[in-house]
Amino acid sequence: MKSLFLAIAASFAMAPLVAQIPLATSPKTEGMDPVRLNRIDALVQQYIDSQWIAGATCIVARNGKVVYHRAFGVRNAATKNAQQKDDIFRIASQTKAITSTAVMMLFEEGKFLLDDPIAKYIPAFANQQVIDQFNMADTSFSTVKAKRAVTIRDLLTHTSGIGYAQIGSPRAKAMYAKAGVHAQIGVPAASLKEQVMKIAALPLEHQPGERFTYGLNTDVLGYFVEVMSGQSLADFFRIRIFEPLGMKDTWFYLPAEKQNRLVALHTEDKQQHVTVLQPGQSAMLNNLDVDYPKAKGQLYSGGAGLSSTAMDYAIFMQMMLNGGVYNGKRILSKNSVELMTQNQIGNVDRGPNEKFGLGFGLVTETGSGKLGQSTGTYSWGGAFSSTYWIDPKEKIIAQFFLNQTPTSHGDIHDKFKVLVYSAIE
Repeated sequence: MKSLFLAIAASFAMAPLVAQIPLATSPKTEGMDPVRLNRIDALVQQYIDSQWIAGATCIVARNGKVVYHRAFGVRNAATKNAQQKDDIFRIASQTKAITSTAVMMLFEEGKFLLDDPIAKYIPAFANQQVIDQFNMADTSFSTVKAKRAVTIRDLLTHTSGIGYAQIGSPRAKAMYAKAGVHAQIGVPAASLKEQVMKIAALPLEHQPGERFTYGLNTDVLGYFVEVMSGQSLADFFRIRIFEPLGMKDTWFYLPAEKQNRLVALHTEDKQQHVTVLQPGQSAMLNNLDVDYPKAKGQLYSGGAGLSSTAMDYAIFMQMMLNGGVYNGKRILSKNSVELMTQNQIGNVDRGPNEKFGLGFGLVTETGSGKLGQSTGTYSWGGAFSSTYWIDPKEKIIAQFFLNQTPTSHGDIHDKFKVLVYSAIE
């Protein structure tokens, strides 16, 4: 009996912490107007009634407490199953922030410096070339030698010159397609190492550090984490990030008991009405597995592979807002969070009034005039129409989840931001 008791006690001690951001007694206690927050309900319902989206899940927290968390519509436009607050979404490029966090955790351990060449750790990136002339007719090209090595900082800031397969520039899409490189979504049986080796063998789109080019940089970093840690990216995430934080619903490939909570991936018809995505309908997932989170996969895409819930991702965001710690578990140092959320691209142009840190887009002083987000807010989103942001000044984190590609009515994300800021008292 004593041995049984000890075994049970040990199992509880080893069980991952299940954490949640507490619900505010009332939004008013955190300086938010509940009546104005309720405007979000009408906004989302309008888009559902117009058949522009099937459903959505939204969460807003301020001062470390949830002030708004609701689900709308259906998780599947065909079956009409009601969407739930704990439904699981493909978060695509929202994965990048978590991979960037893993990189910075290893940085804190003194394993490398940000300006080290990636070739120091992945030798296939040595002696890189840059496209000089490119022939779209046959994807042939000429190259010139890179003026300097691609660094880990270049990869974190998307200034390396590595482009994006399937969704990047026309020449990047053509070059990567010919080489068998994917956007790393919907190919669960592929090998991350083999994909990264193919990326390393291809020329850069421009000289390192010259421009911001959104690309497969974070997938390279995912493999870098595997090399530096000796673990798969899935194991590193689970052991070092998800279990300490209590993120029990964030996975590359969902356990069988969670798969019924995965929302359907949607698209739109010629009338811009929402419908369930069928194989072959999506340019990004053409002839690929649209239900890849249910596969028994081996490709752990650091750039786009995770699925998660609004609450789980809110926990990750709250950790960042807290300066790297959540529920007594420190994931990052305050210094690393500050490095990740300051301008790391200098005067490099990323678009109108936008800058980039180490894994996050940044709102500049001029950019804050667009919607009213505070200067220094950091954010990103996912290809299946999901967005999040973290506002250190107002102590707000917020997430708006859809799973749809494409959507002609993506302006709902900016409208959601407007309504959240309009509710601040």
